[in-house]
Amino acid sequence: MFIHELAELTGVSAKTIRYYESIGLMPSPERAENNYRQYSPEAVERLRFIVSSRSLGFNLTDIGEFLSARDEGTLPCQRVLNSFDKRILDLDQRIADLLALRDTLNRIRNDGASLPPDKKCDEQCVCYLINSNLEEKV
Repeated sequence: MFIHELAELTGVSAKTIRYYESIGLMPSPERAENNYRQYSPEAVERLRFIVSSRSLGFNLTDIGEFLSARDEGTLPCQRVLNSFDKRILDLDQRIADLLALRDTLNRIRNDGASLPPDKKCDEQCVCYLINSNLEEKV
């Protein structure tokens, strides 16, 4: 199949497929007489693995390691499980950071809502509340 067919089957753009080839995630395909790339059915499965791994938040380096080990038949499930554990810890930290940000925004919003609606910008306006939040962190 040609690159546009692979792209259509997987939902991955031809440009991205060529990029994955350039960094070694996808093997270089055979070439037709007209020098067009010709992909095997295995390319569909491999590209879907890459897409699925990306959707789970794995970076291209991790995916490359998974694929290399899988190609060699040596991918230990524990390596993948360890990667899942790291992703879960990263997500927990991001969630905590977002919750803290939401609390800060709510506090500033509530403080700002108590100001008169026609308040002009001075040292007691919403802009000042934003600046005072920065000073609290420094």
